[in-house]
This record gives sequence, C-alpha cells and structure tokens, in this order.
Amino acid sequence: MRHLTFPERAERVLIAALVLAILLIAQPWSILVYRAGLILLVVATLLQIPVGNLPKDAGVGRSLMLIVLILGIVAAVFGIGILLTPFLSQLGR
Repeated sequence: MRHLTFPERAERVLIAALVLAILLIAQPWSILVYRAGLILLVVATLLQIPVGNLPKDAGVGRSLMLIVLILGIVAAVFGIGILLTPFLSQLGR
C-alpha cells in the first residue's frame, strides 16, 4: 500500500472535520457545542479551498506555502469586494 501525500492526508482530515462539524451543529442539547461546530465548519470550509487545489504530489513545505498564498488571494478578493461595495452601490443611482 502506498503512503498518502501531505495534500491527500490534509484533505481527508478536512473531510472528517466537516463531518464532525455537521454532527456538532445537528445536536440539540448545547449551544456551546453548536458554536464550536459552526466555527469548525467555517474554518474547515475555508481551508478546503486551498487544500483542494494543491498538487497531489506536493511536499509539506510547498503545500503550506501554497495554502498561505491561496488564502491570501481569497482574503484579498473578499477585502476588495467589501471596499468596492459602497462605490458600486452608488453607480446605480
């Protein structure tokens, strides 16, 4: 059996985290557990964006560098969108 690469292992961990987060959100007993599940869901979803786009043969160092780069691009796109929203909303008036 072959060894899994870092991106493959990271993807499996994130999938398990997403399933766990959904289970935590679905329980009806504790609001604290619900909040933890919601935070886990958001973090795992945001991390799934770069991890899902990693080359499957990338090593740990290259993978971490690409994850940081892709998360930076995602943050920049969200930031630009937030900054442009007031300006763009005024164009239609």
